[in-house]
Amino acid sequence: MTRLVIIGAGGHAAVLIELFRAMGGFDIVGLLAQSGPAEVLGVKLLGDESRLEALRRDGVEAAFVAVGDNAVRARLAGLLQGFAQPAAVHPAAFVAPSAVIGAGAVVMARAVLGTRARLGRFAILNTGAIAEHDVVLGEACHAAPGSVLCGHAALGARALLGAGAAVRPGVRIGADAVVALGAAVTQDVPDGARVGGVPARPLGA
Repeated sequence: MTRLVIIGAGGHAAVLIELFRAMGGFDIVGLLAQSGPAEVLGVKLLGDESRLEALRRDGVEAAFVAVGDNAVRARLAGLLQGFAQPAAVHPAAFVAPSAVIGAGAVVMARAVLGTRARLGRFAILNTGAIAEHDVVLGEACHAAPGSVLCGHAALGARALLGAGAAVRPGVRIGADAVVALGAAVTQDVPDGARVGGVPARPLGA
């Protein structure tokens, strides 16, 4: 059993606790967060991320950032030097043999990571999301539940593709962009832009 600490104590952390239990092979020793409940699904809050070094010295081999906010997740991931950083892939997900999954990434239940698709480090392919063949998902991005990226599309680093949104084949969504839920993205989205609607258009501030 690999001893694992999870950074985060919210809803996303709860999902990851159950996901790692479904995968098997991990002993979740505790959670680290600035604040939160005393325990989540029976896993105790041990303190904040300042405890990481002590846990490593105590023989905890692996760490995983279970925080939904993309920018925060990317920042916290930088604290994990010296730990193994496993990917979390639900047994009920489909991952093509030729797909590539980065360290600390998540593939949730009923998600699909297609042929030659690439899921970047600390990225989230959430419940029922589909990343078709040759899709590239950047570091710490998030494809929310039920979203679809058609073949050769791309989701940039730290970008958010909202629940139920769909991306046309070959379309690129830039870094730090936000696509509203249910949007239909038919053209490239610049870095940092916010778009929504059918077809997707820039949203007001």
